[in-house]
Amino acid sequence: MKRTGAGILIIALVVGAVVGFVLDTMLTSMGRATFTPAASLPTILALLGVVIVALAVPVFRASRGRSARRIDPFRALRIAMLAKASSLVGAAALGFALGLLGFLATRPVTPSIGSMGSIIATLVCAVLLVVAGLVAEQLCTIRKDDDDDTPGNTPAGPVGA
Repeated sequence: MKRTGAGILIIALVVGAVVGFVLDTMLTSMGRATFTPAASLPTILALLGVVIVALAVPVFRASRGRSARRIDPFRALRIAMLAKASSLVGAAALGFALGLLGFLATRPVTPSIGSMGSIIATLVCAVLLVVAGLVAEQLCTIRKDDDDDTPGNTPAGPVGA
C-alpha cells in the first residue's frame, strides 16, 4: 500500500471545491437559499479524526515494541486504509467548504454570520481530519528492516546443489 500523496489530496480538494461552488450556483439560480452545512458536520469530522488516531496508536506501539500485546496485521491494514480514506474525505470536505465560501465571497450581498460560521468551522475540522488521517496512516506503517535492501538475502539456487 502506498502512502497518501499530495496529488490525490489536491485532486479531492479541487473536485470538492467545484462541487460546492456549482451546488450553490445552481441553488441560487433556481431561487433557493444557498447550502449551509449542518452544525453537526464539523463535530463529526473532528470526532472522526480523534477516533482514527486513537485506533492507530496501539498499532504504533505494537510495531515499535512498546507493547507486549500483538496486533492482528489485518486489523492494522484496515486502520491504515481507514486513515487513508479519512484524509481523502477530509480533503473533499475542505474543498467543498472552500467552494461554498468562494461562492459566498463573490456575492454582492454580505452573507449572514451563521452560514459563514458553519462553513468556517467545517473548513477547520476538515483540515483536522486530513491531518489526523495522515498521522494515523504514518502510525500504522512499520519500520523497514535492515536486511530488506541487501542483495544477499535471497537464496541463489536449490539447497544441497
